Amino acid sequence: MIRTLLVANRGEIARRIFATCRALGVTTVAVHSDADADAPFVAEADLAVRLPGNTPAETYLRIDLVLDAARRAGADAVHPGYGFLAENADFAAAVTDAGLTWVGPPAKAIAAMGDKMAAKALLADAGVPMLPTWTEADQVTGFPVLVKAAAGGGGRGMRVVRDAAGLAEAVAGARREAAAAFGDGTVFIERYVERGRHVEVQIFGDTHGTVVALGVRDCSIQRRHQKIVEEAPGVLPPEVRERLHEAAVAAGRAVDYVGAATVEFLLAPDGEVHFLEMNTRLQVEHPVTEAVTGWDLVRLQLLVAEGEPLPLTATPPADGHAIEVRLCAEDPAQGFRPATGVLHRFTIPGVAGEFTPTKGLRLDSGVVDGSAVSVHYDSMLAKLVAWAPTRAEAARALAGALARAELHGVATNRDLLVRVLRSREFGAAEADTSFLERHEEVFAPLLAADQLPLVALAAALAGAAGRRAAAPVLAGLPSGWRNVPAFPQVTRFAGPGGEIEVRYRLDRTGTLADWSVSPAAGSTDQDGPAAGGDAAPDVTVVEAAADRVVLDVDGTRRAFRVHRVGAEVFVDGPDGAASLTELPRFPLPTAELAAGSLLAPLPGAVTRVHVEVGQRVTAGDLLLTLEAMKLEHPVLAPTDGVVAELPVPAGGQVDTGAVLAVVTEEDPR
Repeated sequence: MIRTLLVANRGEIARRIFATCRALGVTTVAVHSDADADAPFVAEADLAVRLPGNTPAETYLRIDLVLDAARRAGADAVHPGYGFLAENADFAAAVTDAGLTWVGPPAKAIAAMGDKMAAKALLADAGVPMLPTWTEADQVTGFPVLVKAAAGGGGRGMRVVRDAAGLAEAVAGARREAAAAFGDGTVFIERYVERGRHVEVQIFGDTHGTVVALGVRDCSIQRRHQKIVEEAPGVLPPEVRERLHEAAVAAGRAVDYVGAATVEFLLAPDGEVHFLEMNTRLQVEHPVTEAVTGWDLVRLQLLVAEGEPLPLTATPPADGHAIEVRLCAEDPAQGFRPATGVLHRFTIPGVAGEFTPTKGLRLDSGVVDGSAVSVHYDSMLAKLVAWAPTRAEAARALAGALARAELHGVATNRDLLVRVLRSREFGAAEADTSFLERHEEVFAPLLAADQLPLVALAAALAGAAGRRAAAPVLAGLPSGWRNVPAFPQVTRFAGPGGEIEVRYRLDRTGTLADWSVSPAAGSTDQDGPAAGGDAAPDVTVVEAAADRVVLDVDGTRRAFRVHRVGAEVFVDGPDGAASLTELPRFPLPTAELAAGSLLAPLPGAVTRVHVEVGQRVTAGDLLLTLEAMKLEHPVLAPTDGVVAELPVPAGGQVDTGAVLAVVTEEDPR
């Protein structure tokens, strides 16, 4: 029987496993990097062991350090979570050789499925349907194709190629990304199915020969080949569901599988099913299966690892419907590049439970208020899951909770998720893997541009109220009061569309006499928010406090929640949220950047420099490649010109805002 379990992973999955361990009376051990020393999962563990360093290669991927941590903490079992070492056959073997219980499949099963090309051959012999696949670019017959990493998962190292001209570069790029993410740059190429659906079957095996399917999930909503919305049960014809169950169980039996696994398939528009891969671990999206089956999958993992038989021998019926979204630290204004920073507030209303099977709203989060989101790890902050009796109710509840969430300090993909959940195509269960490519409208922020003036006004009123409340003298005067009321209050913010200026005037009774919001003087955004004069809506201030402003707008009350951290002002309203930065009235002079400077959008490392100083480039040319949070980010020439400076060599580390290159109209030399 397992008494002390070390989790060889971090973040929300470590917290998830700890939750089940607490319920079962199992002592928990966390391992952590220096960057994670203050993370919630470390604080929640019964014991914690430091792995010196910050990057995964220095810490979480070091098998020797993890096993030493298990020895020091007195652990008798190891759970790999998912990612990092979860699909490393050498790690599984090393844990077993050390006399510890391995909570996962046998090393030979991991090895068999870890080599995706060998896995395809093995499972094809077992009758599992396959897509045409090639190992070399010159073998490809017909396009489009998908270049994929042979190791790992999570969409890393994937490239869609639609013609022969782009195949060589796609293979090279996929190899670089796969090597960086998994330490293995091997790739292969398979036929790409247009308008396919990504469906998968959760299976479980035990040491007594039982392999059972726990239902089908649909994970078709993807960006960069990474899942962002998952649901169970997948909306499928009964005969297709049965074929998927049979193929998945056949895959598990082909390798004598033990533990939790996910067998992933592509469902073509014509109804044909094609095997993609078998992930020999617990998946990120396992909570939706837990929600509709009622089974705690981590508990099942522990029971199977202890040699117990599975307590079920057939696919359980699905109860209701569950939908999960992956809330990630990504900046929509920067093309959804990973974002970093301090999460000043992380609040989601209506959560009924965390980390274990829950009816209603479930939150599995790796962060809390004050958590630092660093560049070293994946960008996922949390998973939010909604269960309801019907699919429509689950989608509505999940979208509503996300829309009302307070997510302050780090940009996220929240607005995108809400728009997907509320879209007609998703509601009709018609979405496929190209959904986001066909629906640009879901990338628009929830807060429309014409609502930003009211948000800015609320921020200005809250700021004035906060200063008034903190005033050591004349505290009885109303917020915003002036001895000469003819002159307006003026507050300037940096906002989503550039700098904006709020002007408002209160009469001697404290009533809002007039107001306006417009691009600030000198701002380059001449098409930004504007409201004022005769065009402004009729606004009455119902309430104005430092953290809450209520405005009556043309007869309808609108409440805004305001949270200020230094100069940053976070406003959550009925139509969406916005982050503003209050600008100083008398700004200090700053150094000017050279014209044509390209700045790093986030911290990272320059992996490749593709041009030389003095080289002429055209708009869109690839200048260099920046790697951050396990992804490659191309830096492109913004205009035609000459490369004047390349201050960061390949391998150089940069912070946000660092100059990566300078492109000028003429060669300065």
